[in-house]
Amino acid sequence: MKTVILIGALGKMGQAALTGLGNHKVITAGRSGDVDHIVDITSEQSIRDLYKKVGHFDAVVNTVGFCEYTSFAEMTETQWMTTVMSKMMGQINLVRIGQEYIADSGSFTLISGILNTKPIPYAIADATTSGAIDTFVKCVAFEMPRNTRINVINPTVLAEAWHVYGEMMPGFEPVPGKLVGKAFERSVDGFITGEIIFVDA
Repeated sequence: MKTVILIGALGKMGQAALTGLGNHKVITAGRSGDVDHIVDITSEQSIRDLYKKVGHFDAVVNTVGFCEYTSFAEMTETQWMTTVMSKMMGQINLVRIGQEYIADSGSFTLISGILNTKPIPYAIADATTSGAIDTFVKCVAFEMPRNTRINVINPTVLAEAWHVYGEMMPGFEPVPGKLVGKAFERSVDGFITGEIIFVDA
């Protein structure tokens, strides 16, 4: 049994990840709500405080990354930076700071998304930062210390969230959260590293 920090545990993607972590002790974290620890991934200090409070842990699973949605012509620098500081730098900082605290042979699992390979209108910031995280994971795997591993889950839209995103994604086939949970399980319990784990219909 591993001790796993699950960030974004109360969201739809967090609940999907949770279905694949049943063999482990899961410590939940998020920006608000009924979680074990409050954390804001856009704050380096908040991330560091989380790791210090938890103490020993074997894996970090992140399922959050806020994105702004509008057309490229209308996207302001502030909107770009909101997305960059959350979905991109927030996740990079989880790893950059986390490498100091995670147990030997531990693992990080990040989240990107299918829109960097199957773009839709108004999602340029999401697609761009998802592509950045996919690239980050492939490259940083070569530099991870103490036999730690890193992977990223790149899922299509969840069936459980179709009522929210379905109108934006005509022609996409949603997948059940349990299937996405299997991808998180593979990342945490397997031996792969530097992999983009696609979950698409």
